[in-house]
Amino acid sequence: MPDLIVSICACCSVYLIIKKKIDLSVINRRILIGFISFIGIIILSSIFSDNVLFSLKSSIFYIRFSLFGLFFIYSLNKNPKLFKLFSYALLTAFIFLIIDTYTQFILGKDLFLRVSYSASQVTGIFDRPRIGSYLSRLYPLLIGLIFLNFKNTNKNFLLISILFIIIDVLVFITGERTSFFYMLLSSCVIILLINKFKTLRIITLCLSIILIALIVNYSPTVKNRMIDATLQQTGINTGHINIFSPEHESHMKTALNMFLDKPILGHGPNMFRIKCLDPKYATGVMPCNTHPHNFYVQLLAETGILGFSFLFSLFCYVTYLVIRQFHSIIFNKNKRYLTDYQVCLLAGMLIAVWPFTPNGNFFNGTLAIFYTLPFIFFIQSKYKKK
Repeated sequence: MPDLIVSICACCSVYLIIKKKIDLSVINRRILIGFISFIGIIILSSIFSDNVLFSLKSSIFYIRFSLFGLFFIYSLNKNPKLFKLFSYALLTAFIFLIIDTYTQFILGKDLFLRVSYSASQVTGIFDRPRIGSYLSRLYPLLIGLIFLNFKNTNKNFLLISILFIIIDVLVFITGERTSFFYMLLSSCVIILLINKFKTLRIITLCLSIILIALIVNYSPTVKNRMIDATLQQTGINTGHINIFSPEHESHMKTALNMFLDKPILGHGPNMFRIKCLDPKYATGVMPCNTHPHNFYVQLLAETGILGFSFLFSLFCYVTYLVIRQFHSIIFNKNKRYLTDYQVCLLAGMLIAVWPFTPNGNFFNGTLAIFYTLPFIFFIQSKYKKK
């Protein structure tokens, strides 16, 4: 369904460009050139791969995300009411997931009377542990839209406070450690860079930590997943520290071996799952999977240094925005470089390009939508005057 919606929006975007001749300066020209160049690189990488048709399915249709973004920006500019509509839709989805997942955690079954698909984690309506990923990646966007669309009344102030706490705690009890790290990362960015609600976020984060400590004390399952398993996999309790788990490290080492064999264009998008079976690349305890669980390593292996440079450039740009906001806070307190709404979007963008955690498949459609959305809203806010 998400891919279908993106594809329909992309077709609408093509229609608007050809028939309505909309002005593409609605977004920065360098952004357009950069994304088109990236599409060209991954298509070229697919053409030179060992399985052209299989790889092309991932690369040639990736352009739909740029067209989806263009249509979304155009729609937001034409009808500002969509901001509030999208806010209500996202808030409704969050409230439903929160109620459903807490019900499953407390009673053992969710609202549809289904038990968790995982013995050690709550999964709610999903068929695998995905709730934490959904919430943590879209949470900064939701908070930004609340800042933008809702007045600073006592009622909304209370709503934001409750959302902060219950989402923090929920992401923790899902047992998705990377997602919980993303929550902490986005919370730190928001606390450090926003103007309003700074004290509120600090207080709610402290309250969340207290509740999490109580849950760890009374829930052996959550404690084993989030504390004991983390200490074991990272080697902290043994003195042999690993940045990632042994399985993830073996994926990444295999991907790096692939990169060294084809450093310029790589082996083609989504080809890791095929090439990792080759003994000359495979290494470690679990060398093969559908993807190496890190965007940067995956792009090095599948698209070479050319594809990797696109994502790394995005990371540099987001880092520049963080530094620029810090600079404005320190040296120009009266006029900040980014609004609080844009800071929340920046937190979502930082999660999308963060290089030091395991993550999913870069060419996964649903995941790409999650990562694209904060960039879409940020670009719209940055260039809306044009």
